[in-house]
Amino acid sequence: MIGASIGRGAMAIINAMVRGLSSAGVHPNILTTIGVTINVLCGVLFGLGEFFWAGVVLILANLFDMLDGNVARLSGRVSQFGSFLDSSLDRVSDMVCFIGIMIFYARDIPQHSTLNVYLAGMGLLGSVMVSYTTAKSEGFGIKANVGFLQRPERIVLFIIGGLSTWNWESTSFFANRMTQVLWVLAIGSFWTFLQRMFYTWFEMRKMDESNQ
Repeated sequence: MIGASIGRGAMAIINAMVRGLSSAGVHPNILTTIGVTINVLCGVLFGLGEFFWAGVVLILANLFDMLDGNVARLSGRVSQFGSFLDSSLDRVSDMVCFIGIMIFYARDIPQHSTLNVYLAGMGLLGSVMVSYTTAKSEGFGIKANVGFLQRPERIVLFIIGGLSTWNWESTSFFANRMTQVLWVLAIGSFWTFLQRMFYTWFEMRKMDESNQ
């Protein structure tokens, strides 16, 4: 009951922002560009070790990610280029977070971790391949948006890892969870990539059989 009330309240605020931005004539592509710019700042904060603030900034950045599409629909400015721009810049937003984390753990600091650098690199590669297989399969008329670790889940995991890291010296069970997040991102991204590969193969087999 409380969760549903919070959700309705959040959606009411977002809808009010969408109406205001649409009435003001703000172009949705501008919102998309602002969102990726804020995500770049998030990557910089990760690289500097300011994980908590990176998590806060990531929440703000993805608010714009929710706004641009809704503003485009309400203002009648939905376009193929807008969709292309949004999808392309989403990839940049993902990659800058991974790169920032890799830079942090590669530095000569007490938190240095070669393992975490590799995990972040695997997560980056896996997330790119998840997006690539989806785009490539759509070229064959197959919508392979399957798998449990898609972009919204990756964002939530980044936020959890960031917000949990408010004090590097903390021994709390809930503190400094980025390493665990990186394991989930690395394994989950590749698992989702393989799911989409198998799904596309299965659908192509059905298409080939129907054409015989």
